[in-house]
Amino acid sequence: VTESARESTPLSSRRSVVEVVTRGEPRRRWSDEERARILAEAMAGNLPEGAPGSIAALLGLVPKRLPTPERIGQPGTYPAMGEKKGRVALLMGCVQSVLDPGINAATIRLLNRLGFEVVVSGEEACCGSLTHHMGKEEDALARARRSVDQWTKADVDAVIVTASGCGTTIKDYGHMLRLDPAYAEKAKAISAKARDVTEFLIAQELPEATGGLRLAYHSACSMQHGQKIRTEPQRLLRRAGFTVLEVPEGHLCCGSAGTYNILQPELATKLRDRKVANIESLAPQAVATGNIGCITQIGLGT
Repeated sequence: VTESARESTPLSSRRSVVEVVTRGEPRRRWSDEERARILAEAMAGNLPEGAPGSIAALLGLVPKRLPTPERIGQPGTYPAMGEKKGRVALLMGCVQSVLDPGINAATIRLLNRLGFEVVVSGEEACCGSLTHHMGKEEDALARARRSVDQWTKADVDAVIVTASGCGTTIKDYGHMLRLDPAYAEKAKAISAKARDVTEFLIAQELPEATGGLRLAYHSACSMQHGQKIRTEPQRLLRRAGFTVLEVPEGHLCCGSAGTYNILQPELATKLRDRKVANIESLAPQAVATGNIGCITQIGLGT
């Protein structure tokens, strides 16, 4: 973390980070100063003795090297190629846009080739999933309102989401804001337009291919349980020529679950190891999943 990044980060955001990484320690009350000191020392490579295990878990999720930034995926409007079929918004996202910006870049290129104009507002910030999971209702609702405003203003036919954890929350905006007279109808409309990228693509005319890799497909909990999307990803992969292998105990979580792998690292690691063992039993050439949290969690165990 650079000094400029620290200076440009609002104090409230910095506090929320240290609150997350110390709230799982019931035997001790941590002051803001202690939390900030521990986090700063840990980020410098000196984890203090007795520091919360959640800090080590958080730092364990940080990649040793960040990927090369992508030009495609930055805020802007990306024109359709050929005849325009529609106009869609793409969630930029907070974690995924940093850890794997190539996901959104590839999505935009594909949607453009299929004839869709893609809008990335870049003003929606986090969709609210993480704070919603933590019970920080007002923060989550504020983020939801911001997203609703951006996508309503963009006047799009659909809101495409490439991380299923985010998609589950966005599809729930209508319920989350149902008691807000200023946002109830707008939020309901945005929720109705929200589509996981696999939902959207399965309805398009995509060419079939052959000769792909043997893939183990992990269905994220937010995908199969939250959104009830259970066949579309596999059908798309098979249409693209891949051999899709179903993971044993596929209904079980990989241990990511939003902030769970930070707040409950021991249980999350057990879940991850069980998931990885099931995946490796298939001897796949690659692993596919539709959620950045799962990608990161499973990647740490393979």
